[in-house]
Amino acid sequence: MKQPVSIKKPEGKLGVLLPGMGAVATTFIAGSLLARKGLGEPIGALTQMGTIRLGKRTDNRSPLIKDFLKLPGLDDLVFGGWDIFPENAYETARHAEVLSKEHADLVKDELSAIKPMSAAFFPEFVKRLNGTNVKKGPTKKDIADQVEEDIKSFIKANGVSRAVAVWCGSTEIYIEPSEVHSSLEAFEKGLERNDPGISGSQIYAYACLKQGVPYANGAPNLTVDMPAMWELARERQVPISGKDFKTGQTLMKTILAPGLKARMLGLRGWFSTNILGNRDGEVLDDPESFKTKEVSKLGVLEEILQPKLYPKLYGDIYHKVRIEYYPPRGDAKEGWDNLDIYGWLGYPMQIKVDFLCRDSILAAPIVLDLAILMDLASRAGFSGIQEWLSFYFKSPMHAPGLYPEHDLFIQSMKLKNTMRWMMNEELITHLGNEYYD
Repeated sequence: MKQPVSIKKPEGKLGVLLPGMGAVATTFIAGSLLARKGLGEPIGALTQMGTIRLGKRTDNRSPLIKDFLKLPGLDDLVFGGWDIFPENAYETARHAEVLSKEHADLVKDELSAIKPMSAAFFPEFVKRLNGTNVKKGPTKKDIADQVEEDIKSFIKANGVSRAVAVWCGSTEIYIEPSEVHSSLEAFEKGLERNDPGISGSQIYAYACLKQGVPYANGAPNLTVDMPAMWELARERQVPISGKDFKTGQTLMKTILAPGLKARMLGLRGWFSTNILGNRDGEVLDDPESFKTKEVSKLGVLEEILQPKLYPKLYGDIYHKVRIEYYPPRGDAKEGWDNLDIYGWLGYPMQIKVDFLCRDSILAAPIVLDLAILMDLASRAGFSGIQEWLSFYFKSPMHAPGLYPEHDLFIQSMKLKNTMRWMMNEELITHLGNEYYD
């Protein structure tokens, strides 16, 4: 990325387009509406509640991030999206049962007015779901064209000056990149011949990038993590980021594992299991969809602990991840972790974690931050993979030839230093005695 000479002001309304308007998306929308009415706090959103230190500690300069970066306000956001089910955002929110009826009813009129556009959906990629609100067309190219028209119509109908997209849909089955993903030309030919390697999420990404809409991938799907999309993002000068929102169990791993490594404590095994009852849990009950999520989750420890550098401590870890669909639990996911660690002279110890979390409550502020920061990236003239947003993802995208950074604390430092850099402020390195500098 080149340091921006200037950053365009966030003038006008910002459209936030959400492929997949289920529990996560409607919790995000409802929460944003409640927060802008003063009926709730956007807790968990760095762009709303976080501060950033500027200069030396003795300078006492720690403005709110939203003021420092001159970000759009919640009043500037306009919501829209697509879903395979036709229910409006209020009906979906009530069905998901993340928010209480009393909470959702405070913004019932606004939520009821948000109706999903018909979805680009191929059931072979999400085998546990069958929807009625889906697009029809002779080719995948025709469906991609329809999504592009949706974007243009949404922008015009809502009078927004620009838009961003954040994938909030289900996890697709695991697929490896193939020839159709190798270049933009190959991908566009694949659309015309209905290539079986092109999924619904890839069609959304393609259509958004064609329309100059920044795209953040909130699931572990392939989507924008392939040469064809990198090429299109460069060609259209559009930011992309992903993949898989960092919530729940993996959030805890990226907090705990750096602590073990920082203290040079050994790890023999890490067993993780989840019980989850919402639509995401139902989708992940399919082994092929679970494989996509498993790959995303398993990569975290490998990159944080660097077993090749520390073979005595981390060279023989047994890492197991399971997700179990348990309908009575709904969106209140529970993650159990057992860590077999060892310390001085190899003596064994254990850590047990039981995280009773709310999946959509943790994901909603991530959607908000990504929408606002991807818009900032676009206004700053950034394009392609936005590694500085790795903080928000389980399986962060990275430049070819590099390894992803998973350590939450390194990610946080990179995130804030990028903010300082783009605003021409001094980077924080924590070197020197600042009282005598």
